[in-house]
Amino acid sequence: MAEEEIKKTAPEATEATAEATAETGAKKASRGKKGKRIVNSGAVHIQATFNNTIISVTDKTGAVLSASSAGANGFRGSKKGTAFAAGVAAEKALDIAKKNHAMNSVDVYVSGIGLGRDAAIRAISTVGMRIDSITDVTPIAHGGVRPKGERKP
Repeated sequence: MAEEEIKKTAPEATEATAEATAETGAKKASRGKKGKRIVNSGAVHIQATFNNTIISVTDKTGAVLSASSAGANGFRGSKKGTAFAAGVAAEKALDIAKKNHAMNSVDVYVSGIGLGRDAAIRAISTVGMRIDSITDVTPIAHGGVRPKGERKP
């Protein structure tokens, strides 16, 4: 008997909400594309490892506008770590940032010791972006923490 009541009330509830939205003229919120933001200057983060190169283009607050990598551009295996693959990845990421967000000047932050470091920076200038600064943010070991165990006298 309880199931019959639920079945009866459910269609009535959907009809009532349909009537309410028809009266107010409210539409369902659609999830479309975000509006294009105009970002004049931003940052390019280059992570160059021996196996891959990842390029992220962000605004000044750190929100990612576009990203690309050598692997995402069709390079596989040891070819992902080459300078050419890094240049292709940088061009793709920066083209998207330039086209969609009208970006024209960047600060470059390079991390890692891979072959794609210099090639990615050269690709930034070939796309037509102005490079304001280049900063190397590669972490450097400095002795680390004390090893586990008792101190020896």
